[in-house]
Amino acid sequence: MEAKNFAIWDYVVFAALFLVSSGIGVFFAIKERKKATSREFLVGGRQMSFGPVALSLTASFMSAVTVLGTPSEVYRFGASFIIFFIAYLFVIILTSELFLPVFYRSGITSTYEYLQLRFNKPVRYAATVIYIVQTILYTGVVVYAPALALNQVTGFDLWGSVFATGIVCTFYCTLGGLKAVVWTDAFQMVVMFVGFLTVLIQGSTHAGGFHNVLEHSTNGSRLHIFDFDVDPLRRHTFWTITVGGTFTWLGIYGVNQSTIQRCISCKTEKHAKLALYFNLLGLWIILVCAVFSGLIMYSHFKDCDPWTSGIISAPDQLMPYFVMEIFATMPGLPGLFVACAFSGTLSTVAASINALATVTFEDFVKSCFPHLSDKLSTWISKGLCLLFGVLCTTMAVAASVLGGVVQAALSIHGMCGGPMLGLFSLGIVFPFVNWKGALGGLLTGIILSFWVAIGAFVYPAPASKTWPLPLSTDQCIKSNVTATGSPVLSSRPAIADTWYSISYLYYSAVGCLGCIAAGVIISLITGRQRGEDIQPLLIRPVCNLFCFWSKKYKTLCWCGVQHDSGTEQENLENGSAWKQGAESVLQNGLRKESLVHVPGYDPKDKSYNNMAFEITHF
Repeated sequence: MEAKNFAIWDYVVFAALFLVSSGIGVFFAIKERKKATSREFLVGGRQMSFGPVALSLTASFMSAVTVLGTPSEVYRFGASFIIFFIAYLFVIILTSELFLPVFYRSGITSTYEYLQLRFNKPVRYAATVIYIVQTILYTGVVVYAPALALNQVTGFDLWGSVFATGIVCTFYCTLGGLKAVVWTDAFQMVVMFVGFLTVLIQGSTHAGGFHNVLEHSTNGSRLHIFDFDVDPLRRHTFWTITVGGTFTWLGIYGVNQSTIQRCISCKTEKHAKLALYFNLLGLWIILVCAVFSGLIMYSHFKDCDPWTSGIISAPDQLMPYFVMEIFATMPGLPGLFVACAFSGTLSTVAASINALATVTFEDFVKSCFPHLSDKLSTWISKGLCLLFGVLCTTMAVAASVLGGVVQAALSIHGMCGGPMLGLFSLGIVFPFVNWKGALGGLLTGIILSFWVAIGAFVYPAPASKTWPLPLSTDQCIKSNVTATGSPVLSSRPAIADTWYSISYLYYSAVGCLGCIAAGVIISLITGRQRGEDIQPLLIRPVCNLFCFWSKKYKTLCWCGVQHDSGTEQENLENGSAWKQGAESVLQNGLRKESLVHVPGYDPKDKSYNNMAFEITHF
């Protein structure tokens, strides 16, 4: 395929994105130069408001994987991807009501601090190492995949764009810290939305109107959304997306350092929850834009599929190729789309670098050297940002063997994020689980998820479970490329057509449920954790939702954890047991320091803030 070249205005628009992103880093480096503490650098002083944090969360997880991969998925497999609309809703509700309150009220900086408070240091360190590996792998996919697709379609220099992405992200992360990351993400979110909007408008115009797009999509079976087949081997059905997608994205959102770090940087718990719910609107908007972009792209290529005809060499190149076609006579707009794709990349990589630096500093450096000065801590934090920027950029090379963008990215999250979700669930939901159960459960979950994922990589699922919907090449100019056919499956073990063929969206569920089951069993065998030894702040009494009619059963399910003291007992009797009272925070504070008032709770706003943590932690 001959790449279509950018015009000068395309490069101008694209360069502007990098300049503005770098400029934001410089701005915050100058603005915050008198607040040189690791706390200010890593969590923005814990005084962020919900608006920019919501935009930042959306931008970070709606990366180039979404901009390039989701339209391609819809083009080939149909619009069932829109069912993620439901999965996102479940994920945000569970994150804001189950996981966030525990992390926020604990006053922690790294989510893995929680594991030490609830279990012990070995569990914390094991989880931290897994998170670091997962994030570096995922970031490699995010950097490499869009650079490769854009290189082969637009002629954009592959390694130039890879290293430009790594250098710019590392630059503004190292200079400006979390505030630079959040505000740059907010700007990049706007760029992503504008990029999608131009594609939707111009693409539907080329198709003769949106009604034509829907008609063509219906005729091509792209609008057959709800498939209620319960077969777990089917790649995308209603159940794989809602159930598997919820587990996968909950591992990304609910317990992921990158998400929680920005939530706990908010000035109150109420702001943190608002950031998550407003972020949900952003996720829905970007999802709808990506799905409709895929339908418009199918309408455009319905008689000549550039993938099966050999015009492009990978499905991830479909969207850039489509953009170069519809904007062929409009210089600057292809550059806007490339800026849109790279906005997703920049935001994701920057958030990953900042989160990696935070967990490494909090979980390793600070544990080994607890008495570092503020100035030295800040310089170490900046050095860690630089180190992980280099690692994430160089890891992009390995991403070339991981296959499609969306599947590769979600597979990585499923393999590591599922067991991590199971580990935190053991700590927060099951009071009787001990550290042996937690560690054993984590290892079990990792083994199960890696087993199924690596098996699927070695023995791909049968074509009948994963083959795309029909694609036509009737009106293509004939080339010498051989038509794509079903792969030949030879010498496959029996397990390859069952266990290894499970939908990639279930990897996270396998790891999570395996971790929980093993953790519960091991804890019952080795001796249950005494509830009296657990701070109530570390447990969410979810049993109250299911045993609301009986105080006796609720107390039994608490396993000895003292959730019935002070204001909390009053809340239980008033039917609002889900919310912990201010006295509980005071009496069961993690540092066990005596405070005269309740500095973490604002009764007027009915929300927790970070005042208590400033006193006890810094």
